[in-house]
This record gives sequence, structure tokens and C-alpha cells, in this order.
Amino acid sequence: MPTAFGDCYDPTGATHGIPTYPWRLAPDGLATRRQLRARGLRPGGQPIAAQVMFRSRRRKAGVQVGYLYRIDRALPVRPMTPGRAAALAAAMLARRTCPTCCQDAGYCIPVSLGECVTCAYPEEQRVL
Repeated sequence: MPTAFGDCYDPTGATHGIPTYPWRLAPDGLATRRQLRARGLRPGGQPIAAQVMFRSRRRKAGVQVGYLYRIDRALPVRPMTPGRAAALAAAMLARRTCPTCCQDAGYCIPVSLGECVTCAYPEEQRVL
């Protein structure tokens, strides 16, 4: 994918299929998902209106794309219901519960260990 300014600037969408802008040069009225969330909005099923392209060392192609949505078509974020709050609390409790000692560790159990640090390294927990 292109990385030069001229290759990223395609407001008509002739090259990339949708309007494309370089980083920080998107027109007003468009926002990413995170920007919408900061305003208390969500895309609400609308199609992608445009995209921004920027260099990224993490990607093989060297370019990362961020999708933009129209702010005027965005909907408010759905409020948290008691059922959703209970489900999220149960999921977090499951992530904090050690399968070995069956106790709440007080932090999310690392996937690499599969159990709390106390159970993973019992020899380091002994008092000398």
C-alpha cells in the first residue's frame, strides 16, 4: 500500500474505493470509533464513510488504516443494563479466579501462567 502523502490523498475514492485521507487531514464531520465513543456515540450500523492512512512499523505493508464514520449519522451509546453489568462482573470474576486454589487473586490471571502467581511459583512464596 502507498505511504506517500499524494498516494494517501484520494478524496474521490478512485484508487482505494472509498475516500482516503492522510493522517490528521480528514475533513470535519468524520470520526473514528474511538472518537465517536469519546463523544458518547456509536456508528450504529452505518457504512464506512472514509479512511485515514498512516505509516505503521507494526504492519508488514508499512501502512495502517483507520475507518471513519459520519458524526451526524451516529447514534447514542446504549445504556448499561443491569443484566449486562451482572454478566460483565461475572466474566471479570472468572478471569480473577485461580483454577488451582479457587480463590479470587484480586487481579486478572495471566494467560501465560494459567494460575495465580502464588500457585505458579510456590517455592518463591515460602518464608525462609
